[in-house]
Order: sequence, then C-alpha cells, then structure tokens
Amino acid sequence: MAAPEALRRFWTMLAHYHGQTWNASRLAEALGVNRATAERYRDILIGTFMVRLLPPWFENLGKRLVKSPKLYLRDSGVLHQLLGMEDPMDLPRHPAYGASWEGFALEQTLIAHGQRDAYFYATQRGAELDLMLLRRGGKWGFEFKGTDAPKTTKSMHIALDDLKLEHLWVVYPGTRRYPMTKKITALPMREISQIEFKA
Repeated sequence: MAAPEALRRFWTMLAHYHGQTWNASRLAEALGVNRATAERYRDILIGTFMVRLLPPWFENLGKRLVKSPKLYLRDSGVLHQLLGMEDPMDLPRHPAYGASWEGFALEQTLIAHGQRDAYFYATQRGAELDLMLLRRGGKWGFEFKGTDAPKTTKSMHIALDDLKLEHLWVVYPGTRRYPMTKKITALPMREISQIEFKA
C-alpha cells in the first residue's frame, strides 16, 4: 500500500514529466525511493485511470528509435492544479502549455476513435509523431499543436515517409479545417470525431 503523502508527491512530480518518456530511475532518484517503488506508484495511478502510458511504435526501419513509453496525466484539470495554475487565463503563457494541449488533444482523439492500437513514434535523432493509430489496415498520424496557425515541420514529413502514413492531421485549437499539403490537414479540435479513416 502506498502512503498518501508519498503518492501525492509522486503525482506532483509526474505533472512535471507530462508528455515526456517514462524514466523510472530518474523519478525514483528524485523521490528518494527505488525503481520498483516508482513503478508501483505509477501503476496505481494507471489503474485509477489518472495516468496514461502511450507505447512507442517500433519496427525494423533501420533507425534508432525511442522505445520507452510516454507518460500523460489524463485529466487536464488535475494536471493544471498540480502545476500550480490557479487562473485558466495563465495557461497560454505557462511553460507547460504545449504539453498540456498535447495531452488534452490526445485524450479527446482516443475518446473519439478508440484506445486500441495507439502509439507514438520518435527517433533518437529527434523526428517524432505525437500519435499514430492503426485503423482499417493503414497507419494514420496526429500532431497536436496549441497554436492558432500551425505549420508543417520537417518532423511531420519524416514521419509521413518513415511510417508510410495514409494521412496526418494537425489538431489545433482553431476553427478552420484546411489542407497543409496533399497528405497533411490542419484540423480544429472540435472536429476530431468527424475524421473518417479512408485511404
């Protein structure tokens, strides 16, 4: 059984690692416990549906890939409270805003389209895709950008090529859906449930 105060401290620490790859040794050292204890605390929070571990996608692509899962606090309100954000108006200026938006958009996408066969993709050289879903025999990509005017990046094009994605959506908090390239579309968050997986 975990002591409530120790678990609260651990949970607060996780908030600062939201959207990053899981590193049990680093967290255990910071908390002053062993690795097994850190993993037990993590599993308690996963079991209460407060924390999500998103597994990495890796196959023999001839690249050095990140193989540790990414960690997210599933409730954005809890995340903001643990980070000490009292006024919602402070969020866009907070250093964790990008990670907060990523976690929120990830949860909404998985609610809309199911949690099965969901992965992130990252190489040791920095190319990354926030979410990949396997649906209808294809691979579909998602990037989550907390900006009003998202732009394509080199990383998006690398992910499209590496993973042979059918399409990539850049989910953002705006109001207009528009094509960015033939295979990349800017998508308002409010339209996330309207996606159809058609090759």
